[in-house]
Amino acid sequence: MLHWSLWALMPFLYAETDVSGHQNHWLVPARGRDCICPSLIEATVDDLRDGLSKGCFSSVDLVNAYMTRIHEVNSTLHVVLEANPDALDIARQLDLERKIGLVRGPLHGLPIFVKANIGTKDKMGTTAGSYALVGAQTDEDSTVAKKLRDNGLVILGKTSMSEWANFRSLNSSNGWNAQGGQTYGAYYPEQDPSGSSSGSGVGTDLGLALAALGTETNGSILSPSEKSNIVGIKPSVGLTSRHLVIPVSERQDTIGPMARTVKDAAMILQAIAGPDKKDNYTLASPFGYNVPNYAAACKFSGLEGKRIGIPRNVINTLDASYAPVVSAFNAGLSVISAAGATIVEDADFTAYDEYLKTMIPASMVAADFVSNIVSYLSMLKTNLNGLQNLEDIRRYIQKDPLEDYPSRDTGLWDMTLAANINNTSPEFWPMYLQTLFFGEEGGLMGALSRNNLDAVVLPTVLASGIPAILGTPAITVPLGSFPNGTAIQHNERGNLVEQAPGIPFGISFLGPKWSEEALIGMAYAFEQRTLIRKKLQRYIEPRSELRSLL
Repeated sequence: MLHWSLWALMPFLYAETDVSGHQNHWLVPARGRDCICPSLIEATVDDLRDGLSKGCFSSVDLVNAYMTRIHEVNSTLHVVLEANPDALDIARQLDLERKIGLVRGPLHGLPIFVKANIGTKDKMGTTAGSYALVGAQTDEDSTVAKKLRDNGLVILGKTSMSEWANFRSLNSSNGWNAQGGQTYGAYYPEQDPSGSSSGSGVGTDLGLALAALGTETNGSILSPSEKSNIVGIKPSVGLTSRHLVIPVSERQDTIGPMARTVKDAAMILQAIAGPDKKDNYTLASPFGYNVPNYAAACKFSGLEGKRIGIPRNVINTLDASYAPVVSAFNAGLSVISAAGATIVEDADFTAYDEYLKTMIPASMVAADFVSNIVSYLSMLKTNLNGLQNLEDIRRYIQKDPLEDYPSRDTGLWDMTLAANINNTSPEFWPMYLQTLFFGEEGGLMGALSRNNLDAVVLPTVLASGIPAILGTPAITVPLGSFPNGTAIQHNERGNLVEQAPGIPFGISFLGPKWSEEALIGMAYAFEQRTLIRKKLQRYIEPRSELRSLL
């Protein structure tokens, strides 16, 4: 399902073309011999910036091309929840700025998606995929959306996601929400796209925009990036502002880029990072307004001299069906070693077995949600359903037939409300300290300090939990895909394929808080030596390209 605003926009995609089929003069590209229209499924920031600066195509052309591509696959994959009806006008304004020599930066005029829980003050909604928040409006952009606009990016639309960022049901499926239905990955029919930034992953992979913003509480950038064969950066909590982003947990939520290359992701991270007085976690950043040059960290030498730890006790928890992942991971270690890094085996997370058995971290997140969602709802300018707290949200979901209740339950909310605690309750702080132990001495930080490591690497399927607890960064890079002959495995609900031939998987680089610059260098060095992304095959792709629209 696609929100009406995209279909309303489709008749105007060629509004700059006259009835004879010829473009109006001022939009005709100044095509020189060195003009190349890149394939949008692989186009990078540098590719698109080069074409824009040479006049080979315009930002309006890019919006037209991307909207056409969305139209070709959205009815099958349900990637875009809502298109921005003002995208063409915004692109047109940015083209005029470029024409008079005003270029806001390297991302000027490039279309990007944002996840449907990231607030925008425009004609699009911010709903997390739920009808409970249809019509809810904020009185300003979220800080990250404003930063995108300030850097000259065109917010092309809102991507589909697991409803309420996968914090509602015990029996739903990744990528499902009431508004948009079920999102699918592009590498196998009915592929699980993972979640909750499902549409951001699939849309970026298929070249429906340059890139996308996702959000992560525990795995929601890393996992859908892995399953869509792209790069995802989960930043340190506090590097990017969460102001006016629908929350789950203030201690774990973070906003980050999902892109087709490490360098593109680094450039987008540069645009959205920095302090914000409306999110006090960002005031703890050691960088202030002098954020590192993340794109400059993309060097082929990024692994030289690094000590990289391997937590084998974590990897050994994977069952036999993940043997292809472990095999590819071990081969990847050889690449890392050949790039000049020292591999340190058995850099284990000593409390990992206990972590797998405990519910304390999940309970901490739930207690945060009870408090944080009240704060978010109180900031809404328009709140058509009068929602004030989690009880109100649950009541609405259970009564609205469009929310597919009870087929998709409210089990996580039921348990959260039954626990009757929030993040100001007396029992919360001891719970939080115990949660930190699993990440600190018993987890990543202990492994880093005991072994004098620069980073840890893990298969992405295992990479999110401990950094979530700590609020530390992680970057996933494509590593491979399940081989021919892989037995097909479905999710618990039975409506999505989790494992099958061709479904991608990734490798993740993990480090201490604020180590994004170093991790980007390592991830880039690995990416450039492997270039896995271009080797994988999808079963469905959009066909339209820039060159066919010019």
